[in-house]
Amino acid sequence: MKRVCVLIVAVILWGKVLYAHHGVASLGAAGLEGPGAPLETSSSAMLPTGSMLLYTKLDYVDWQKFSFDTFPDQKDSYYFFMYGLGFGLKPYLGLYAFLPFYVKKEIKTLSGDNTYMYTNAAFSDISLMMVLGFKYYNGFKLVPRKESLDDMMDWHFTVYSGFSIPTGNPDVYDRARDTIGEFEPDMATGFGKPSVSFGISATKQFASFPILTYTMESNYIKFFEHTYEFKNPDQSYKRYKFGDEFRVNSAFTFRMFKLPQKKMRFDLSLEGGYQQNKRDIDDSVACTGSGGKMFYGTVSLRLYYKAMSIGVGIKKPLWTELNEDKEQQGGEGKENKRIIITVSSLI
Repeated sequence: MKRVCVLIVAVILWGKVLYAHHGVASLGAAGLEGPGAPLETSSSAMLPTGSMLLYTKLDYVDWQKFSFDTFPDQKDSYYFFMYGLGFGLKPYLGLYAFLPFYVKKEIKTLSGDNTYMYTNAAFSDISLMMVLGFKYYNGFKLVPRKESLDDMMDWHFTVYSGFSIPTGNPDVYDRARDTIGEFEPDMATGFGKPSVSFGISATKQFASFPILTYTMESNYIKFFEHTYEFKNPDQSYKRYKFGDEFRVNSAFTFRMFKLPQKKMRFDLSLEGGYQQNKRDIDDSVACTGSGGKMFYGTVSLRLYYKAMSIGVGIKKPLWTELNEDKEQQGGEGKENKRIIITVSSLI
């Protein structure tokens, strides 16, 4: 049987803690006849050996708003842009680099009913990732160089790990109300210290119903304490640690139609994602108004054309159990919606 020509779609936003200041890995692949790739959940398909992936992603977040009597300062919207490069080193080994650009907007009360918009926009921390792929057929084995259409329907898995490099600026402070500046780590675009992540994924295209693909993923992101330039009232430097994050995602992807003569394919994905955020730590004290549990639902469409792909989806919180729900405006689980757009090309 002929070899499947694989089109890779890979997108990443490192972490999403209390104020969604970083993102989570989502790697995927699909061809005209291969398994489907969800928008948020990482697929287990690998980059072809010697190929390069170029992609960009926008994750737009619109936060729920409340009375300014309750929240004098409120997160308005975030724009997460992601630029990525992937390389297929081996059939079973892929390497990735990601450069994020964040735009964070917050409505702040100046005096009385007067408000102003505080915006911080800059490149964030560079991230690097390595992905190892394997499959199960009469035992576990590394992904081979060539796979037939039947081979692609076997269970495929990945294990992956990565880290961020603190190239962004964590020490940007709003001075509109205070000449010293106001400490808001969630509004920064850099995080001061590296983060590390690791995860697993599993993908299965059903032989009895090949237009359907099931994908599952779980990952953990670990953050470390950073000492900022900002000084406390006692003149000690502020120390802050973002809460670690744990996720379990699951997705069903349906191949709606394909036009082999035009090298086109159109998919629909339905995804569910459980997320647990630990509390942030401020000067060794656990922060109130941070952390919790939530479950998201995502509906997305993806169009493949030759070596390019465009994906569009809407993500909304369906259930939340935040630690201090009434204090967490602008925290994850308090989105009106997230709009996700990806564009990628395989070289």
